[in-house]
Amino acid sequence: MEALAAPYRTILRVGWGTVLACFVGYLVFVAGAGREGTAETVLGIWAYEGVILGAALICLLRALLVERERLGWTLIGLALLAYATAEIYYLAEISGAGEVPTPSPADIGYLLFYPIAYAGLIALAREQLGSFPAIRWLDGLIAGGAVAALAATLALGPIVDDSISGSTLAVATNLAYPIGDLIMLALVVAVAALSGWRPGASWLMLGAGLIVTGVSDVVYLFQSAQGTYVEDGALDVAWPLGLLMLAAAAWLPRPAARRPPIGGLRDIVVPALAALTAVGILFAGRYANVPTVAAVLSLLTLLAVILRMALSFRETQNSLEASVHEALTDALTGLGNRRRFMQELARATTAAPAARSGVRLLVLFDLDGFKAYNDAFGHPAGDALLARVGARLDRFARPHGGAYRLGGDEFCLLVECTAAEVEEIVAAASETLCEQGDGFVVTAAQGSVLIPGEASSPESALQLADRRMYANKSSERASAGVQSRDVLMTALRERRPELHEHLVGVAGVALQVAAELGLKGEQRDEIFRAAELHDVGKVAIPDAILNKPGPLEEREVEFMRKHPLIGERIIASAPALVPVARLVRSSHERPDGQGYPDGLIDGEIPLGSRIIAVCDAYQAMVSERPYSTAMRPERALEELRRAAGTQFDPDVVEAFCRTATNLPTSPSGSPGAARPVIEAPGTTSIRPTPGSSP
Repeated sequence: MEALAAPYRTILRVGWGTVLACFVGYLVFVAGAGREGTAETVLGIWAYEGVILGAALICLLRALLVERERLGWTLIGLALLAYATAEIYYLAEISGAGEVPTPSPADIGYLLFYPIAYAGLIALAREQLGSFPAIRWLDGLIAGGAVAALAATLALGPIVDDSISGSTLAVATNLAYPIGDLIMLALVVAVAALSGWRPGASWLMLGAGLIVTGVSDVVYLFQSAQGTYVEDGALDVAWPLGLLMLAAAAWLPRPAARRPPIGGLRDIVVPALAALTAVGILFAGRYANVPTVAAVLSLLTLLAVILRMALSFRETQNSLEASVHEALTDALTGLGNRRRFMQELARATTAAPAARSGVRLLVLFDLDGFKAYNDAFGHPAGDALLARVGARLDRFARPHGGAYRLGGDEFCLLVECTAAEVEEIVAAASETLCEQGDGFVVTAAQGSVLIPGEASSPESALQLADRRMYANKSSERASAGVQSRDVLMTALRERRPELHEHLVGVAGVALQVAAELGLKGEQRDEIFRAAELHDVGKVAIPDAILNKPGPLEEREVEFMRKHPLIGERIIASAPALVPVARLVRSSHERPDGQGYPDGLIDGEIPLGSRIIAVCDAYQAMVSERPYSTAMRPERALEELRRAAGTQFDPDVVEAFCRTATNLPTSPSGSPGAARPVIEAPGTTSIRPTPGSSP
């Protein structure tokens, strides 16, 4: 029972008590007691009418007090009210007459019950079960049609034969009752099918009440046709019982709206049983008198089953096509993925080009600068960039071949062209994959292969293109990044020779530590270049601050702490060195958040920056300085371990200590050049020397 305020709960309990008392009284009457005088009127008439009218009012009370499913229960209540009104009129005006007129005003109320109840049932289905795809509605029609056809075959023949006498209006009225009951039965079964045959307690009670009422009507009509109906017998109990069940359904708990899944054994068994039932009825029609309505319902059921099979086949085809498309398509860019590319490449190496003078061109691309872009702007921005460049490459390739994404930032082009067009196509395709903006440049290294002239199998073509692409990438990196780095290192050597010597020492140590930590390829290269250039920002620091022999003033400290930012701006002006610039910016951060310029902590600091910080501090401690002597390497390692977790990354410190025995040394017996004394955890003191920074 829904949660209601106390006064309404009292009203509902009183209503239920009254209705149940009426039902029990009518049962006593049917059992044979109270069939004389006032008792007969009270138990046989008032109690009967009280059950029907009370059931209608209970459904309307549910609609009035509870907003959920209000429309559905309002319609059900009105249908019961129409039925109760017809009963009251029949008992008051018709039952005492010698001959019952057909049709009568009571028939209006009785027959109004059907369309209003249909509408209420459909409204409840929409409110409780939600919307459904066409295939689920077909399941409902198939199940309902088969049940209605079977019921019509078993009971409708004698009823129709008895109903066809009299005026046209009388015949139509008599036939409306069994047809209405058949539709009601079909609708109940259809709704059960819509729920996936799991309707819940409320729907079971509602459906059972409608079926009991409908079956009672059919049995009554059948017995009337056979002349065996007995008034006030056991059959008469079924009508108030069915209506009482409808009222009970209004207040039973109902599950949350859900859409049953399509598929499973039920979706095969139900249409199959319905089809067998329909075929059996049509077959029986060859040897027995099957009502026309039953034959028509059977034929419609078979047509619905065929339509259902067609929809199922279409859905299966669509699912298969979607699965194939998904298996061969990159989800991010919509381009063909590696699987599709390998299929197309296999065909390209076995089939001749369409034009006699044509060749097939395979171009493999790898984006340079994408990792830095992804790190700087985040993965969503990186995904958006891949989608943009992929779309451009696809538009470029579409007239002549296909574009593919092999994974990560690797793309591929497979087109037909002439030998004279190869260079133009490679250059134009590379251009579609390039982007640049504020603080980033993304370009594409490429490797191309002509098929079948340079490769005769998919594997050899892909391997050759891959080798050429990485050779091209290395060349471009050297021509951009290395040249920019060489310019900066030369400027440092001319401006501050001692700083240049120190940076070279730190870079060599950082490279070994990066290798010890398992870093490879581009990461080690970036760390090495960042270590070489991590103090390049000092070229903008005045000599009066850099060479000051004593402690710096607060404003001088703040000025000194800007050198990582200055270094980042200088280095990032060369697009090929943007990843290096990011490491330089964070090379003076600390895991405890006491570093600068951004106060990063722990994993927020790039690993390369953490490596540089440890190597830089060690170089400072073991080098001779004007204001202090060099530490012994063992003592310097102890200082690193002491500051692990606060000033330095513990994992990097341990990796550094494992490689310490292999570190190069300066002529004075210690690696590198002058740097400041390592700071104790939590301190911010500055002791600058030529070539040092805080």
